[in-house]
Amino acid sequence: MLDYAGLEALAAVLREGSFDRAARKLHVTPSAISQRIKLLEERVGQVLVMRGSPCTGTEAGRRLCLHVEQVALLENELRRNNPELVPEGQVQRPTLKLAVNADSLNSWFVDAMAAFTQGGNELLDISIDDQDHTAKRIKEGEVIAAVTASSSHITGCNIWPLANMHYVAAASPEFIARFFGGAGINPQNLSQAPLLTYGRKDAMQDKWLLQHGVTARHAPPRHWVPSAHAFVRASLAGMAWGMHPTVLIKEHLQDGSLVELVPDSGISVPLYWAHARNAQAGLERLTQCVINAAQDWLDPIDHRQ
Repeated sequence: MLDYAGLEALAAVLREGSFDRAARKLHVTPSAISQRIKLLEERVGQVLVMRGSPCTGTEAGRRLCLHVEQVALLENELRRNNPELVPEGQVQRPTLKLAVNADSLNSWFVDAMAAFTQGGNELLDISIDDQDHTAKRIKEGEVIAAVTASSSHITGCNIWPLANMHYVAAASPEFIARFFGGAGINPQNLSQAPLLTYGRKDAMQDKWLLQHGVTARHAPPRHWVPSAHAFVRASLAGMAWGMHPTVLIKEHLQDGSLVELVPDSGISVPLYWAHARNAQAGLERLTQCVINAAQDWLDPIDHRQ
């Protein structure tokens, strides 16, 4: 039988990032938190917390923390469906750790969050990561569910198809005139025109460039802009071109303040929702909110592709 007082302390340390903040959260002393985690580590026979600023969990620590969150989710569902069995106040409001790509978080996923939180008392803890890497966050036990671009099997998870997020290479008319002029778009001028990249994991621009004859060897100069809002603003200001989700720049494409570099050359990224299989019962409502929001905002996945 696991020591749930120790597990509660572990989850608080990993969520808050320090023993002091975890102690304040649980209304105990830091030494009590330290003692609980020490006993838990002795019981499971391995280190669970890497001390530092902030404190982080080992793989085993993260998985135990995820287990605590799943138990809290199940207890919350039990209280909601059978309040006489679990009186109000004896169950903590569960916090669900999710990983979502920035473009989804800045568009359709907000609707999913709003619908979910309006129908319950759960709290959300969102981590931003590239859609090609969020599946790893589930595998490593960092999150309980994620929006991912991976349709392949993830051990211990259920996967639901959502929709396509469509991206286009776009820039301001002034930028296009300055760098492409009358010559049009070709590999030579593409290798010289500055581009925007969201982060080190963002390979969307490079994928589009490769489709248009520009290899990594001739990669253009780039700006690193890790903000969806600033990414669009930088393109509007004529700073560079970038790959934009059409859901975020639809109005700019319509009024001509942004123009697609090569018409009808966009890239569609199929998105999926993955969650821990043993938490399915507690995540059914969230899953439906995510599916509904994605279908309202985005294009259906073409399974023939």
